[in-house]
Amino acid sequence: MLRILNILAICVLVGSAVYAYSIKYQTSYRAEQIAKTKLEIKAERDAIAVLRADWAFMTRPERLQPLADKYLPDYTPLQVTQLVSAQSLPQKTRGDSIGAKLSEIGLSAPATPPAAPAAPTNTPKSEPAKAKSATPKVAPTAKAAANQQGPSQEPKKP
Repeated sequence: MLRILNILAICVLVGSAVYAYSIKYQTSYRAEQIAKTKLEIKAERDAIAVLRADWAFMTRPERLQPLADKYLPDYTPLQVTQLVSAQSLPQKTRGDSIGAKLSEIGLSAPATPPAAPAAPTNTPKSEPAKAKSATPKVAPTAKAAANQQGPSQEPKKP
């Protein structure tokens, strides 16, 4: 019995030693990987710094101007008179160009039914409701709507 306990204790001792050494070697392996990764990161940062310096060198105006004169002879530098203020730019239209063209040729119908007119508040309740016509109403074309409104009046520019 004593011999079995001694053998079992020796096996546990050997097993714990193997486990401790494996943990030690895994730890040193991971430390080496971290050191290599840090070196790779430093090398990448150095490469980025070199590329930024190269970019700054290649985009110097005194280097680019002769190249532009040589390869782009038709282009001239931007003049101050070519600059405009933001107010003089045309306003962005927010309309539906396809829908407007369909309206012009009379093929479009309103996507939503027209809003019902508000009922007068003083009408008697005994009055019968008017019968609705069976023909659908088509929205007026853009040209017809523009003709009805008259000439457009744009806001005055400062």
